[in-house]
Amino acid sequence: EGKVVEKDEKKEMHHLEAAAIGGDHVARNHLAFAEWENGRQERAIKHWIIAATLGDDDAVKCLRERYAVGLVCKEDFAAALRAYQAAVDATKSPQRE
Repeated sequence: EGKVVEKDEKKEMHHLEAAAIGGDHVARNHLAFAEWENGRQERAIKHWIIAATLGDDDAVKCLRERYAVGLVCKEDFAAALRAYQAAVDATKSPQRE
């Protein structure tokens, strides 16, 4: 993939994990997709749930798709939606409205 240097997937995963631990919801999404592609569906879903609790729209979409086909249980999906809404509400301020 890299044009000038080789792509180092181990380093990429290390940096994604560090960013995710630091609260980066985009990194969580990337980790979730990587886990999904590697056949670790439960880990991927956990990453999407965490990203949703950080207010990530894409994570909610991914969870919704997997809920629709029965890969995410109703309780986990509902909890993720509540946490997502709380995160979105927390970013609102009277000055913006």
